[in-house]
Amino acid sequence: MHRSFLALGDSYTIGEAVEPAEGWPVRLAARLRARGIPVADPEIIARTGWTTAELAAALETATLRPPYRLVTLLIGVNDQYRGLPPDDAYRRRFQALLDRAIDLAGDDPARVLVLSIPDWSVTPFAAGRDRLRVAAEIDAFNAINEAAARAAGAAWLDVTPISREAARDPALIAPDGLHPSAAMYERWVERARPLAEAILRRAPAQP
Repeated sequence: MHRSFLALGDSYTIGEAVEPAEGWPVRLAARLRARGIPVADPEIIARTGWTTAELAAALETATLRPPYRLVTLLIGVNDQYRGLPPDDAYRRRFQALLDRAIDLAGDDPARVLVLSIPDWSVTPFAAGRDRLRVAAEIDAFNAINEAAARAAGAAWLDVTPISREAARDPALIAPDGLHPSAAMYERWVERARPLAEAILRRAPAQP
């Protein structure tokens, strides 16, 4: 029986600007199956432009089939892009999403993998903007996300340094000048695969 996988997020989770098979959740599932782990294709609850509040609203009406053996969460860039501050209100919104992810993982935080927000300040799309301010704000949002993930007992994967390599390697950016390319998503999968494999090899909790 294939182990269920739920991916929650925004454009980075759906793989905006790359082919459907090149998004990182789909690639991750394929890589895990190649290593003998019978994981299903990911169920993806994500949309380009979603903030934490919009993902939360979508989860209220989504058709879901918990418990999932693996739940991933990557959210927050659009809060930053829209000028929302990395404050206590954001911390509460992110915590609520993390709590929901844990609930969907059978109330098992060790089955949740949180990914950091990539830094879009290094992309061509950021030309003419205050790149240093954007980068600093991304760091502040990520500090909140990481602290919440670690406190809850979820896994944390920092892909932000990989995203910043795009300042020197344009091949890591998709043709739209903003989103990661398939090459960058492959780098994410290389980092995510050992964490996801360890999660999926764990036996499910007994009721």
